[in-house]
Amino acid sequence: MTKLRHTPEGDYLPGMGRQWLMPLYDPFSLLLGARRLHRELLDTAAVRAGQRVLEIGCGTGNLLTALARRTPGIDAVGIDPDRAALRRAHRKAQRGGLQIRYEHAFAAGLPLPDGHADVVLSSLMLHHLDEPGRDRALREAWRVLAPGGRLHVLDFETPGLTGDVFTGAGFAAVTETGRGRLHRLRYVILRADRDGPAVPEGRP
Repeated sequence: MTKLRHTPEGDYLPGMGRQWLMPLYDPFSLLLGARRLHRELLDTAAVRAGQRVLEIGCGTGNLLTALARRTPGIDAVGIDPDRAALRRAHRKAQRGGLQIRYEHAFAAGLPLPDGHADVVLSSLMLHHLDEPGRDRALREAWRVLAPGGRLHVLDFETPGLTGDVFTGAGFAAVTETGRGRLHRLRYVILRADRDGPAVPEGRP
């Protein structure tokens, strides 16, 4: 049975549902097929060198690790409310010599200034949030995106994961870029455009 952890900043669900199960998180994710899902999400996101990337709910850092190896030269930061997961993510980055910054934060209060990120990523995170929490997270994602930036989400199909939810948070357009099954569960990949034209190649 999963158990929420309560902190002064907010509640969250630890990886594997219980803190003491954290050492099993990566083996279990590998067994479930997380690498394939990460490849699909990164293929659709098409991040370029020089772009600023934020992952919301980064867990132990598997997605950003894959991205940094695939696309050197990005400015990457991952946030998660689970400090134990962040410690594992940080160790992976150090061992791999990867320039990834990890910070303790909740999706409803991102530690980035307005318009900072070119790309925001979310993998199997939104379904953990209740409706108010999901809406706050999406509004925060919109806030930290630069003009022309985009949010790429991979998550299980749920009644609350619709285009209206994203446009209600401020996004100009929502496109389905992929779908499939993870064992018996259906998932969908969505791209939500903040507004305007595409993000330019790199930054000065």
